[in-house]
Amino acid sequence: MQTMRNIITTVLLTVFTGLHAQQPTLTELYQQIDEAIEQSPKFVADYEAQISRARTVYLQERNAERRMEQAKELYELYRAYNNDSALAYIQQHIALADSLGHTEKADHGRALLAFQCSTVGLYTEALRILQPISSHRLSKEDKCDYYIACMHVYGELGYYTRISSMRDRFFQQSELYRDSIFQVADPNSEDYLLRKETQLYAAKQYEEALAVNSRRLKMAQPGTHEYAIVSYYRHLIYIAQGNTEQGKYWLAQSALCDIRNAVMDQASLISLAELINAEGNYEQSYRYIRFTWDCNSSFNTRMRSWQINPILTVIEKNYDNELKRKSRILKTTMTGISILALLLAAALFYSWRERKQLRRARAAQEESNRELKRLNSQLASQAETLSELNSQQAALNGQLAEANQVKEEYIGRFMSLCSQYVNKLDDYRKMVNRKMKNRDLDELFQITKSTELKEKELEELYENFDSVFLHLFPTFIDDFNALLQPELQIHPKEEHRLTTDIRIFALIRLGIEDSSKIAEFLHKSVNTIYNYRARIKNGAAGDREHFEQAVKTIGRYTV
Repeated sequence: MQTMRNIITTVLLTVFTGLHAQQPTLTELYQQIDEAIEQSPKFVADYEAQISRARTVYLQERNAERRMEQAKELYELYRAYNNDSALAYIQQHIALADSLGHTEKADHGRALLAFQCSTVGLYTEALRILQPISSHRLSKEDKCDYYIACMHVYGELGYYTRISSMRDRFFQQSELYRDSIFQVADPNSEDYLLRKETQLYAAKQYEEALAVNSRRLKMAQPGTHEYAIVSYYRHLIYIAQGNTEQGKYWLAQSALCDIRNAVMDQASLISLAELINAEGNYEQSYRYIRFTWDCNSSFNTRMRSWQINPILTVIEKNYDNELKRKSRILKTTMTGISILALLLAAALFYSWRERKQLRRARAAQEESNRELKRLNSQLASQAETLSELNSQQAALNGQLAEANQVKEEYIGRFMSLCSQYVNKLDDYRKMVNRKMKNRDLDELFQITKSTELKEKELEELYENFDSVFLHLFPTFIDDFNALLQPELQIHPKEEHRLTTDIRIFALIRLGIEDSSKIAEFLHKSVNTIYNYRARIKNGAAGDREHFEQAVKTIGRYTV
């Protein structure tokens, strides 16, 4: 029979090991715990938000039945987070159940209240709460919780009493209630398996207890508070077997889950801090025990404070001794470094004196070399300056020659255009005279009424302006577009022609900035010219306030 149990245990352990092959190492778990402690305010805030939502629903609920159940849900949320709130809400649940005549639910609530009291060391109160409960009135499920509460109270009394006769009696009573749990609980439930595991553990049947724990671990969702509880019991079994590394591993798993779930009733991290302290890792153990102290202060029970205080005292003492030891080492190291620094300073002084004598021997030669280099540098600088001035003068001469050539060319173009317009006016005069002489007044009226001639002449004027301007500033369109955002750049459809937008800024480039003059030249309204200018400036790639000033510099000669 024993052989068969060993085989089953081995198979379960093999399956479990395969399922958890990718689990982190102990070192990685320590690192994750440190990170979780840093992020603890976020975990607490998230949990507080969850509680706040549940509390809002509870406060807004008007139906007594639902309010009773919501009070119980709030108890479940608070039971490992804040003891006072947990006690308050389970009492609210009991009071509502009594007022509604739900005796069974009220008694079940009292069982939960008694368990919570015994958890925080209120054993007398727990016994008084359990005393009036009649188990025969409870359902099978509620009866299990009642037996669990009774077992827990007597188990805690047996563990903490210093009177041996009473200890035995309390433990016997606790075992009787455990047997009662076995009778009413589902053999595959957590309630049943946990008590079975602790029974096997107390009997030192560690392999069998580990097999039961493996079943519980498969039932628990990783990362939950339930997973933390199973991991904690698993660590107890490994420690009892002498496997400290595995014990620390599962204790670290339990502590990590508790921190991430904002559990304030810390037990795992206390034990982990104690184990790590025994190994001499005082800084890490101190960090852990301080965190658990803060958590359990928030949970608000004297029981945990009594448990933590002696451990905290030992760890603080060891941590203080470690700090003093490191301080002594640091002082010794600093003394050695100071002596080495003095020796190094002496060596540097000797080396400096020797080098000073060598520098004196080379000083005269270096001085003459520097003077020669200085003269050569001055001569080279003067030659370079002269060359640069010659280059600038040549460039300026070229620009002046080009400007003179442009001036001559455009004066000729201007004279030619004026002559052409005089000839056109004379031709027009002759045509009008001829029509009047022949009394073709209707035809003459139609001719003078049409704007075709004006539009034709304006088109010719703009064509001549575009041709002259682009000849004067051949890169104006590209330079102008460079000042605009890419998606707002303007590209004329015809080569060597300007659009109205560009023609406005071409006039600005020539010094005609007055919108009324530009409007007169382009035969547009002043408002239209204002709108064109504003729209183009809004599309500027740089500062819109300096856009027109930048346009005025396009094609400008620089020396």
